[in-house]
Amino acid sequence: MTLQPTLMNASAARYSDGALRLEQTNLSAIAETVGTPAYVYSESMLSEQYRVLDESLKTLPHQIHYAVKANSTLAILKLFAELGAGFDIVSGGELSRVLAAGGAPDRVVFSGVGKSTEEIDFALKTGIECFNVESASELARISQRAQLLHKRAPVALRINPNVDAMTHPYISTGLKENKFGVAQEDAVILYQQAHADPHLRVKGIACHIGSQISDPEPLFDALDQLLLLVDELNKQGIVLSDIDLGGGFGVVYQDESDFDVDAWGSSVVQRLAGRDLHLSVEPGRFLTANAGILLTRVEYLKPAESGKNFAVVDAAMNDLLRPSLYQAWHGVLPVSENSEARAKRWDIVGPICESGDWLAKDRQLALREGDLIAILSAGAYGSTLSSNYNTRPRAAEVMVSGEKYRVVRRRESLQDILSTESF
Repeated sequence: MTLQPTLMNASAARYSDGALRLEQTNLSAIAETVGTPAYVYSESMLSEQYRVLDESLKTLPHQIHYAVKANSTLAILKLFAELGAGFDIVSGGELSRVLAAGGAPDRVVFSGVGKSTEEIDFALKTGIECFNVESASELARISQRAQLLHKRAPVALRINPNVDAMTHPYISTGLKENKFGVAQEDAVILYQQAHADPHLRVKGIACHIGSQISDPEPLFDALDQLLLLVDELNKQGIVLSDIDLGGGFGVVYQDESDFDVDAWGSSVVQRLAGRDLHLSVEPGRFLTANAGILLTRVEYLKPAESGKNFAVVDAAMNDLLRPSLYQAWHGVLPVSENSEARAKRWDIVGPICESGDWLAKDRQLALREGDLIAILSAGAYGSTLSSNYNTRPRAAEVMVSGEKYRVVRRRESLQDILSTESF
């Protein structure tokens, strides 16, 4: 079997003696014990991705705030907290997860355009590090709630620098037509208002221009614009202590170029040299995507003399929405090398009653019914986007450490799904 080098280099999964393994654990053994579909994560790769990013910024005072939306499984949050991470959240539910996993509230930044009153109150009472504010109305509401609760809310404005991240339109966030952030031309007035407000404490400035960015130049353009604004505010006596550059560092799914974290870090260090600014970054996908796979089993094969060959598996779009939502590409590998079946080009599809229910298309694979396959690069925006569509229980989640593994989220039961409903 010929494997694409980039596919194997990017994923935490490797073949040994004809069996696909995550670290030293045979994925077939996990399927036998836990069942399928199941998300499986490599603890060592999660840790190594964090270390690489942290090392790239070692000469600057900095804090990595893991973007919880990428994968909010408690075991992953706990691992990052133990490594020293803070967290970037976009909901009160994510704040609850961070606290449950042992994350420090004073290392939490709260982003998102639609923070509710209840969420703002929760964050104020918890004592989070900062609100990344995305509108004038939100700034006013945070001030009102802080006054009512006798708090002083730490705030930064998330600036929309109108920079094109050159990525998928659904994950582009730094253009004027996107809903995120405060326009640069409005920022100075809002900073002046916040600086004069006794219920607000102006901490910093933030931006996030998109996700899955392979070329760092748009990130540098955004940083340069933020620094110009920092200098303008300094002249007015508004001195910021923090700068948050967001995340968006791209990962390899198929044949993308590796994001050069060291080169990016060196350029950031140069740009911030001599400035008394504490740096924050908010990686999500970069830390988790290639550390996870979705393990699934072939239920039926539907070969065709002409037209499509379909491999129907027990995972579906409710388990991994990215292909249907973004037309995203995920690598697919058999868990055991199969010498008995003849290789064909297959569409990997699920059992959901939608034509959009597919996980991969036109893949050259040697498959038999009952075979296990691994959908690669599924550690980010896999489990967090999953649902109960067609009343399908959400998949189990497993953490691998060397030759050992443990279930970190049990498979949902039908009783779990029905338990919140009544007649």
